[in-house]
Amino acid sequence: QVQLVESGGGLVQAGGSLRLSCAASGIMFSINGMGWYRQAPGKQRELVAAIRSGGSTNYADSVKGRFTISRDNAKNTVYLQMNSLKPEDTAVYYCNSWPRPSEYWGQGTQVTVSS
Repeated sequence: QVQLVESGGGLVQAGGSLRLSCAASGIMFSINGMGWYRQAPGKQRELVAAIRSGGSTNYADSVKGRFTISRDNAKNTVYLQMNSLKPEDTAVYYCNSWPRPSEYWGQGTQVTVSS
């Protein structure tokens, strides 16, 4: 069974940084693309960043230059380094496989950015 456990969220002031982690099990992690997604109140879940098995990355325009996705295949873990955070980055952040997310989603980690 797929398990995705996100951590690292919190409350931070605008301009601050956070590093999110996601431990994955039950998937062929090393051969899967992985993504970070977020859902803000009243909005649909959206893809923030993705990383292919080979390490190449994609970013939403809204986070380019501020966020960095990385992975450690030995630890089955994907990371999201978030710098220069803005209030509009406030959301629950989830990880999942990419480009086809598993039907199983973790509990997510809340990121709140105050102005």
